[in-house]
Amino acid sequence: MSRIGVIFFTIIGISACGKKEYKDKIYEKPEIVREAPGDYLSPEESMEKFYLPEGYKIELVASEPMVREPVAIAWDGNGKMYVAQMDTYMQNVDGDGTDEAISQVKLLEDLDGDGKMDKSTVFIDSLVLPRMILTLDDRLIVNETYSYDLHSYRDTNGDGVADEKIELYSNPNRRGGNLEHQQSGLLWNLDNWLYMTTQPYRLRFTKGEMELEKLENYPGGQWGLTQDDLGHMYYSSAGGENPAYGFQQPAVYGYHNPEGRLAEGFQEPFPIVGNPDVQGGIERRNKEDGTLNHFTGVAGQAIYRGDKLPPSVNGDLFIPEPVGRLIRRAKVKNENGKKVLYNAYNNAEFLASTDLNFRPVQAQTGPDGCLYIVDMYRGIIQESNWTREGSKIRPHIIRKGLDKNFGKGRIYRIVHEQIKPAEKPNLLDKTAEQLLDYLGHANGWYRDTAQKLIVLKGDKSVIPALKKMTENNESFWTDMFGDKDYALERVHALWTLEGLGIVDKALLIEKLKDVDPRVRITAIRLCDELLKNGDVAIIPHLKQLQSDKDINVVNQLALSLRYSTSSDATKILKSIAEKFDKHEIISVSATESLKKDDSELQNLKNSIIDRRNSDRNRILKGYDTYKMLCVTCHGPDLKGVPNGEKSFIAPSLMGSERVTGDKEALIKIMLHGLVGPIDGTDYGIMLPMGSNDNNWIANVTSYIRAMNDASVVNGWEVNQVRQANSDRDTYWTLKELEK
Repeated sequence: MSRIGVIFFTIIGISACGKKEYKDKIYEKPEIVREAPGDYLSPEESMEKFYLPEGYKIELVASEPMVREPVAIAWDGNGKMYVAQMDTYMQNVDGDGTDEAISQVKLLEDLDGDGKMDKSTVFIDSLVLPRMILTLDDRLIVNETYSYDLHSYRDTNGDGVADEKIELYSNPNRRGGNLEHQQSGLLWNLDNWLYMTTQPYRLRFTKGEMELEKLENYPGGQWGLTQDDLGHMYYSSAGGENPAYGFQQPAVYGYHNPEGRLAEGFQEPFPIVGNPDVQGGIERRNKEDGTLNHFTGVAGQAIYRGDKLPPSVNGDLFIPEPVGRLIRRAKVKNENGKKVLYNAYNNAEFLASTDLNFRPVQAQTGPDGCLYIVDMYRGIIQESNWTREGSKIRPHIIRKGLDKNFGKGRIYRIVHEQIKPAEKPNLLDKTAEQLLDYLGHANGWYRDTAQKLIVLKGDKSVIPALKKMTENNESFWTDMFGDKDYALERVHALWTLEGLGIVDKALLIEKLKDVDPRVRITAIRLCDELLKNGDVAIIPHLKQLQSDKDINVVNQLALSLRYSTSSDATKILKSIAEKFDKHEIISVSATESLKKDDSELQNLKNSIIDRRNSDRNRILKGYDTYKMLCVTCHGPDLKGVPNGEKSFIAPSLMGSERVTGDKEALIKIMLHGLVGPIDGTDYGIMLPMGSNDNNWIANVTSYIRAMNDASVVNGWEVNQVRQANSDRDTYWTLKELEK
C-alpha cells in the first residue's frame, strides 16, 4: 500500500503488567492531490490510494460483483454478513429509475475463515432502496425507503434465500420527501429498545409483539446511528453538515446538545484529494488547496468497541465523510461530565484516499474485533435534488466523469499488523445459559449479540445465574490479558434481566452501591420504571447518590428523578440544581427534570388550547414532523442549531418575517427550497419539500407559525401555491420572494 507521506508510526512496548502498548506518533501531513482523475479503479488499485497510520492495514472483505451499491451491513450470531444494497441509487446524473423495486439484500459467507467473503446469495430481491437492516436470531429485519414498515425475513431451508416474510410493524402512511432525509439506524440499544434516526418513537419486542413508545424532544439525525458501552447514541446530519451530536445523554431523556461538544477546529476535515463535487459550490466549502473546509456528507458513524485494534482505539468514534473521501477518528473525552470530541490526529485523518470514487458510508465493529468500512464506491454521492440542471455540482460531476461510475461497491476491514483478528463466532445454536459467558466479552459486538439473543429466547431459567453475575464487584479489567471487563458484564447482566422482564428492586438497591460508576449509572436507569410506577421507597436509596464522587452518576440521578412526582424527588432535584447551578450538563438535566409533567408537548398543547380543534390537530401533526426532520438544522427551540463556529446551521424561525408574514412566501420556500444569503448570512440550501403532499406541508408550516403566534396554513392554500408555480424546478431566492 502506498502512502503519500508518512504521518504516524506505532511504538509497541511492554507495560509493567505485561501487556502490549501501542502509541501513535505524528509526522508531517501528506501532500494534497488537487486534481485526481475520476476513473474507476479495481479494488486492488483503489487500495493503493489509501492512507492509514503506520501499523494499520486495510483488507478487502468483498467487492463487485459479489456486492454492488452497498449501504449497510449486519452480522448474524454466526458471523454471516447481510448487505443492504441501493441498486437504483443515482445510476445516472439525473437519478432516473431511483424508485424501481429492484434493490437487494445480499447474504455473504466466509467459508474458510480468512476474513474474506467467498459466497454471495441474493437473500431478498425486489426491494425499494432498503435502508435499515437488523439481525435478530436467524431473522433479519428490513425497512425500505418511503415506508415506515418493518418486516422480518428468514431462510427456513438453508439455501441462503429468504422464504419467510412477517410484518412486525406497520404504518399505513407513506414516508414522503427526499430519500436522504428518511430514517436509518434500527439499532438494538443496550436498553433493549430499537431506535431509528428520525422517528420520535422507539420499539421493542414484548411477549413476541412489537411495542411502540413515543419520545419527546428526540435528537433525530440522518444516515447512521451508533452507541457506546452505556447506550448513549451518536447521531450525524449530512444536510446540517453536523458530524456528531445527541450523545450527551440517552435519547430517552431528550435532546441536549451543549456548546463545546466538538473541540475547536473539529469540524474542519483534512482530505488528501481535491473535492470539486461539494454541495454549495467550491467557493463555499473548499480551502485554497481544493479540499473541504467543513464536514458535509457525514454518514454511518460508529463507536469502535472491538478488541483487535490497539486498546487506545476502543471507545473512539469513527465518522465516514464520503464527500471528503475520508474517515475521521474522534477521541471521546469526558470532561467533568461533558463529553467532548477531539480529532485523534493533528491536521490529518485516520483514513483518507485519493480515489475520487471512494465513498465510505458506514463503519461497524465486526465480530472479529476489527473495524469494518462500507464503501459505496461510486462517482456520485448526492441525490438528484442536488445534481439537477443549474446546480453548482453538476458540471464538476460531468467534467470528472463521475456519472459513469456506478454499480460497484467494496467492504473493507481495518486490522493492526500486530494483532490477529478473532475467528468466526458461533452463537446462534448456543443456549441462553451458554451465552451468559459472552456478556463480559472484550468485544462489544459479542456483548450486544449475546444480550439480544438471550432476551429473544426468553429463557427465564438463566435469571438466577444473571443475578449471581451481578454480585461481582471488580471495577476494571481484571485478568491479565483483558479478555473480560467484569463491570460491563454486570451492566449487560442487569439489562438482560430487564429484557427478560425482571427489575429486581433489592438487586438494584445493592447495585446502587457498586464500586464501578458504570454499574451505578445502570442501576439508576433501571429504577426509572419503579419511579414511573410511583415507588417512593426507592427514593431514599437514590438520594445517597446526589453526593456521588462520580459526576456522571449525579447527572444520571438528575435525569431519572423526572419520572417521580413525589415531593421527595423534587427536593433532591432542587438540591442538585442549586449545587450544580453552574454545571452546563447537570444544571440542564435537573432543570428539565423539575419540569416533570410540564413537558414541551404539554406546553404546546396549552398554548393552542383556544384554537379550533382542526387547527390544533394540524399543529400537533406538524410538531411531530418538525421533530423528525427540521429539528436537526433549526433546533428544538426553532432558533437554529449552533455549528460550533459561533454561528448557526440554519436561520432562526422565531420572529422571522418569512414565517410570520405572507403565507405564500413560506409555502413557496417549503415547496421549492431556498438558496442564497439570509439576512447577510449564507446558510447553504434549504431543501425543497414539495414531494410531500399538501397537508404535510400545511401541518409543518402551521406548527412553525403557531410557535410565532400566527395563524395556521391549510392544505388548499398549499395547493393554490403549488399549482401557480407548477413549472418551477429551481430554488427560490429571497430577492425573488421579496418582489
